[in-house]
Amino acid sequence: MEALLRQSRSMCPFLNKTSPATLRSLSTTTRHVSPGGGTMSNLQVLARRCPVMGKAMTVQSAKNSNNVLNGVFGGVRAYGGKAKIHTSRAQQADVAPNVLRRENNMPIHHAPKPTTSIQHETATAGPKPAAPKSATFDYEGFYNAELDKKHKDKSYRYFNNINRLAKEFPQAHMTARDERVTVWCSNDYLGMGRNPEVLKTMHETLDTYGSGAGGTRNISGHNQYAVALEATIARLHAQEAALVFSSCYVANDATLATLGSKLPNCVILSDSMNHASMIQGIRHSGAKKMVFKHNDLADLEAKLASLPPEVPKIIAWESVYSMCGSIGPIAEICDLADKYGAITFLDEVHAVGMYGPHGAGVAEHLDYEAHTAGQTKGTIMERIDIITGTLGKAYGCVGGYIAGSAKMVDTIRSLAPGFIFTTSLPPATMAGAKTAIEYQMEFQGDRRLQQLHTQSTKAALMEKDIPVMPNPSHIIPVLVGNAEVAKKASDLLLNDWGIYVQAINYPTVPVGEERLRFTPTPGHVEKYQKELVVALDAVWTQLGIKRTSDWAKQGGFLGVGTEVQGDIEPLWTDEQLGLGSQVERVGLKVLEEEKAMAMDEVDQRATAIAASA
Repeated sequence: MEALLRQSRSMCPFLNKTSPATLRSLSTTTRHVSPGGGTMSNLQVLARRCPVMGKAMTVQSAKNSNNVLNGVFGGVRAYGGKAKIHTSRAQQADVAPNVLRRENNMPIHHAPKPTTSIQHETATAGPKPAAPKSATFDYEGFYNAELDKKHKDKSYRYFNNINRLAKEFPQAHMTARDERVTVWCSNDYLGMGRNPEVLKTMHETLDTYGSGAGGTRNISGHNQYAVALEATIARLHAQEAALVFSSCYVANDATLATLGSKLPNCVILSDSMNHASMIQGIRHSGAKKMVFKHNDLADLEAKLASLPPEVPKIIAWESVYSMCGSIGPIAEICDLADKYGAITFLDEVHAVGMYGPHGAGVAEHLDYEAHTAGQTKGTIMERIDIITGTLGKAYGCVGGYIAGSAKMVDTIRSLAPGFIFTTSLPPATMAGAKTAIEYQMEFQGDRRLQQLHTQSTKAALMEKDIPVMPNPSHIIPVLVGNAEVAKKASDLLLNDWGIYVQAINYPTVPVGEERLRFTPTPGHVEKYQKELVVALDAVWTQLGIKRTSDWAKQGGFLGVGTEVQGDIEPLWTDEQLGLGSQVERVGLKVLEEEKAMAMDEVDQRATAIAASA
């Protein structure tokens, strides 16, 4: 092309003295209307004045006119049924009549449309037959196929009609109000959903400000309760700021998706047992993901070491893993984050309200004495960059949140679609959540009693050879190992024993690791514990489910039937529970007198609140 241009310039005085920019401008501007009704560029106008180019353009114009006429009079190659326009259905371009009208100097709107014999026959032969209807996608068939898969692998989820009774929890009724069951799988770990102080606050706020928020935070959902709740959360975790979401699923998803997509070349390192909300947030971010083995510090460090120092990195993990009850190595992961220049993202969803002197979670509990004395500087919790938590479990309300530096929180507030476009929590919900947090910040009785009930229930089940998966937390997972059998066990417990515990199967846990998951609360007193042990023992025998000794014969599985099972100590120590060194313990059994004393403390607190109301 450059050689052709050089040759042309040497032959043409106009090209030789005209710059490429001028040529480009002349070729793209149109001011002259051609006789045929089209437009010509300024360059074409100038070319017609040239003795050489003018003749060439005249010859070319004549050729084009012949091609048009050929198309009008049957020239199939020019227009023969191939031209289409962008409409909802294919149509032939009607160009021939317009050419005839122009050639005969007739106004276009008066030109008669030529009718051929073929067109006449088509017009008088009746309506054109409809084209065969193509097959469309079978949506209902797709739904049925997907549901069949769930039924065949026994992972289909059934929902039971369970109506928790605030004044009688852990009791609930099913469809009929007199059909009572004991709930053993609620995440309302401390029974705060029935706390009189929380309910009083919510009633007052509801009566004053109504049931809904009225919109997103930006539109009309921002109010005094949102401001106060976020300030309370920030104070709880000793962070600069906090941001409340409609759930912690949304909080995790929105925060990881936003940071992962905005930090340049970000890499997110995720524990293999992380919650679905974090996994989804990482996917939505589009960032590179590196999965490290569950609680495996060596694997995590190897993956961190493989990344360039300047690359932004986020380590995401949980403090309490809700389906197995294991605890994440928080301090050690913070050390690795400092060493390799990563930021830390800790999910405390199943730990807030449950651990620490103020209920801030496991990160606070690890420095129990320091936080009891009000010292936060230099603690493990202070080293966490982003803490996420929920208002819907131990605090008994609904919602989720993040807490961290003011700039980080403002970045998520400003950029995360999951926050920007979601309707705010109602004022009554936020007021109740704030009250619940403040209640647990100053009163440890509920979580102490919950821990005592957990330890005694675990011990009683282990005495019956029931395969409790060992862990140091408040979760009691009982291994079944088969989805169909787990469902049968759940049904028998509900229908024959009045005990409600949901079977846990894929995708919540891997296939082959199905289980029942029990969560004692302060309300699961000795009576309910004894009923549970008798019922589980009977169901295990009826269905022939493997017991701990059976798993031991096979070498153990998931900690059941291994030497490790008896060596795991609870995260809460006897001293922290207020039991003292004088308490005699057999295995994990806790003296009933100590539990009764703790229960009295909780009851006295509730009575005082009710009286003040």
